[in-house]
Amino acid sequence: MATPLFESSIRSLPLLGRGKVRDIYAVDADKLLIVTSDRLSAFDVVLPDPIPDKGRVLTALANFWFARLAHVVPNQLTGIDPETVVAPDERDQVRGRALVVKRLAPLPIEAVVRGYVIGSGWKDYQSTGAICGIALPAGLAQAAKLPAPIFTPASKAEVGDHDENISFEEAQARCAAVLAARLEGTGVDGATLAAQARDAALALYSEAADYARTRGIIIADTKFEFGVDGAGRLHLIDEALTPDSSRFWPADDYREGISPPSYDKQYVRDYLETLDWNKKAPGPRLPAEVIERTAAKYREAYERLTGERLA
Repeated sequence: MATPLFESSIRSLPLLGRGKVRDIYAVDADKLLIVTSDRLSAFDVVLPDPIPDKGRVLTALANFWFARLAHVVPNQLTGIDPETVVAPDERDQVRGRALVVKRLAPLPIEAVVRGYVIGSGWKDYQSTGAICGIALPAGLAQAAKLPAPIFTPASKAEVGDHDENISFEEAQARCAAVLAARLEGTGVDGATLAAQARDAALALYSEAADYARTRGIIIADTKFEFGVDGAGRLHLIDEALTPDSSRFWPADDYREGISPPSYDKQYVRDYLETLDWNKKAPGPRLPAEVIERTAAKYREAYERLTGERLA
C-alpha cells in the first residue's frame, strides 16, 4: 500500500476548495484537477485517520463505471493525464488518484437512488410506511428489495453539515433557482435538468446493479452528482458507484431482516455507533484494526466488481 494522503498540497495550480474527500484545483478556464485523498467521512464528519489506498480505489472504480456507463449520460472526463498538469515534484500526489475533468456547473442536489429498504430509508419506512414521502407496500422487512428503484433527492450540505432529504419538487425548485443564469439562452431550465438527472440516475443504477449481481455484489443504494455545461447538457460528475457513495452487499450473505455485511464504509459507521460520540466534528480516532479492515473492504469491492487487482 502507498503512504496515505490525507490532504494534497499542489502549489502549481490554484486551490479552489476541499470537500470531504476531494481537493479541487483550477487547471484553466475549462478544466479542473480533482485529487481524491484518503480521507474518510462518516455521518458527514471527516475523520482524522486516512484509509490507505482509499483514494486510488475510488478513482480506479469511478473510472471503471464512467467507461462502462458512458452511453447512458456524458461524464466529466477529459482524458488528460493528471501528471501533465502539475509540477514534476507533485506528480506522486496525483498518480492513480486524480482526474482532469471538465469545469461544469453542479446541480445543487444529491441524486440518490434506493433499491432496497435500508439505512435512513428503513427508519423512515418503519415510522411512516414510506421512504422520503414515496409510499411503499406494507410489511417490507429490513433490507428488502423494493418493487422498483426509487429516486430520493437530497440537499448538498457543506463539509460538516448533514445532507437532508428533499422532495422532487424541491429538487426542481433548487435547480431552477441556482442554475437560472447559467442556463439562460440554452433552451433548458432547472426543472427540466432535475428531471433529466432523475431519469439518468435511475438508468445508471439499474444497469450498474444488474452488472454487479453478475460479480456477486448487490448495490443496495447509491448517490450520483450531475453538472451542466454551457449548452445545458447534463453530465455525470464527481464519482460514481464507489464504496463512498454506495452500499455494496455480498450477494452470498444477503438475506432480509438484517443489515447485511457490506464492502463500503458501513463497517466504520457501525464501529462509530458503539462510541459515545455526538456525530459532530471533531471525529474520533479509528483503531488500527478498523483502518486495516476498511482498507481491505474497499480493495475487495474494486477487485470483485472489475475482476482486476488494484495496480
